[in-house]
Amino acid sequence: MGFAELFLLAVGLSMDAFAVAIGIGLGMEKHDPKKALTVGLYFGFFQAAMPLAGFFAAKQFAAYVTAYSHWIAFALLLFLGSKMIIESLKKESGNEGQCPPSLAPSRMLPLAIATSIDALAVGVSLAFLQTGIIPAVSFIGLVTFAISAGGVFIGSIAGAKLKSKATFTGGIILILVGVRILVSGLR
Repeated sequence: MGFAELFLLAVGLSMDAFAVAIGIGLGMEKHDPKKALTVGLYFGFFQAAMPLAGFFAAKQFAAYVTAYSHWIAFALLLFLGSKMIIESLKKESGNEGQCPPSLAPSRMLPLAIATSIDALAVGVSLAFLQTGIIPAVSFIGLVTFAISAGGVFIGSIAGAKLKSKATFTGGIILILVGVRILVSGLR
C-alpha cells in the first residue's frame, strides 16, 4: 500500500471521529486547545489501536466483529446523542449549571470506540495486504488526531454562535453518524 492509498484510508477512517469532534466542539462556548488535543488523542489512539487489534485477530474474529460493528457503533452513538439532546432541553428549560461537554473517560471512551470500531476490519485487510502495520496504524492515528482536533475547533466556533442550540445540534450529529454507520453496515 502506497502513501496516497494510506492517506486516503486514514482520512476515510477519521471522518466519523471528525463529525463527533464537531459535535463536541459545538457544546463549547469558546475554543479550548487543551480540550481539542484531548479529543484528538482519544480518537487518534483508538483509530490506531483498532486496526492493530484487527491485524492481529485477522481470521479468528473478523467475521463476528464485522457482522455486528455497525450495530455496536449505532447503539453507542444513539445513546450518547440522545443524552446530549436531553441535556440541551433541560438547559433550555431553565436548568442552568450545565457545564461544557465532559471529556471524562466515561464519555470519551464510548465515543472513541464507536467511531473506530469499523477500523478493526481495516486491520484485517491490512494483514492480507502485507502492509507494515506499525507505520500504517501510526499514520492513521496521527491523521485522525489532527482531523479530530480540527473538528473540535470548527465545532467550537459554530457553538459560540449557536449557544443554546449547540448541545442539541451535537446530539443530532452523533445520532446521524450512528445512523450512517448502521445503514452502511446493513448494505
